[in-house]
Amino acid sequence: MVKIHRVKLFKIFLLFIISSTLLFSGVNTLKKVEIEKGELRLEFNNFLPKKQIKHFALKNPPREVFDFKNTRLSNKNIAKNIKNVKIAQYKSNIVRVVVSSHEPYSCTPYKPILSLKTYHIPLPKGRNALPAKRYKKPTVKVKEKTKKIKKIQKVKKMITSPLRSHKSELIVIDAGHGGHDTGAMVGGKKEKDLVLMIAKRLEKQLKKRGHPVYMTRTRDRFLKLPQRTRIADKKNAVVFISIHANSVPKRKRNKIQGVETFFLQNTRDARSQRIAARENKSVLKGTNKLSRSVILDSVLSGPKIVQSNKLAIDVHRRMMTNLRSRYRGVKDGGVRHAPFWVLVGASRPSILVEVGYISHPKERKRLFMPRYQELIAKGIAEGVDNYLDNRKKEIDF
Repeated sequence: MVKIHRVKLFKIFLLFIISSTLLFSGVNTLKKVEIEKGELRLEFNNFLPKKQIKHFALKNPPREVFDFKNTRLSNKNIAKNIKNVKIAQYKSNIVRVVVSSHEPYSCTPYKPILSLKTYHIPLPKGRNALPAKRYKKPTVKVKEKTKKIKKIQKVKKMITSPLRSHKSELIVIDAGHGGHDTGAMVGGKKEKDLVLMIAKRLEKQLKKRGHPVYMTRTRDRFLKLPQRTRIADKKNAVVFISIHANSVPKRKRNKIQGVETFFLQNTRDARSQRIAARENKSVLKGTNKLSRSVILDSVLSGPKIVQSNKLAIDVHRRMMTNLRSRYRGVKDGGVRHAPFWVLVGASRPSILVEVGYISHPKERKRLFMPRYQELIAKGIAEGVDNYLDNRKKEIDF
């Protein structure tokens, strides 16, 4: 009878060992993490054998590290809202728990007797589970030394960083057309609306860089071309930028596209002459060819033309770089010269930017995209900065 009883006990014990082995050999999962009573409490879906836990400490900064072998995370953001504790899948079969503290502390983790699936880690005491930083009021000598260091750093910064005195110089932006003068109009889209959108974005970009800006128009109103350049002279602007969009007849709409930047100069190039004629149309009514030639010849000389050419090159280069960084197939129309009447009256470096062809279906669609407009504005602003930096170096030299 006793022998039978012993055999039964042995069988039960053997069954327990086999079932435990099968249970422990499976991959464990950390399914829950919480803080309670100053402890980090980890809950697993299976029994957690002691031999699968590795605990060690690190210095500089102090950290208590726990590696749970043969374990995976149920959720990678399981400890997202717990401060000073990091839990991650360190390896494919190891979950690592790191508790940070300002100073080393006595950390004695344990497994509760009544729960074989949980593991408790005591946390360092103090604010946000970390002791507050100790602050010592600096002595007078330390304060004086700090002031001297800051003064030296300020002088070094002034020596090494480029002077940007041009930031106080005004830039005039001219959004072409306006009011009854719609400019080019294709597919229900108007040039006057497009260029005003880009002009406003350019204004923000330049102001962001510290430049004072004046807009010839901020709403849908018409200004005569001489009025626009007169504003630049009256305000004593450092540069004048007129923004336009191009267009071609219907038979060429799918063929011609691209970004072009112009400065004032006579030209024999038929394409440039055609573009200038279209933009000048609203202002040259009633003037004969001889009077126009006399006025043009009086301004097409001197340093203004050379500086306008340099400004056009810098602006165009930055525009193309920005646009091509995000969009494929943006055609480079280049820097060109033409007798634009809007540039005649300005006695300062002046350019006219044709941001693209509103007549080209693909380019028209892009031109009315906010991101595309922003890249144009950013490119112009960067080009202006480059030009003014280079001009200042020339003057200083």
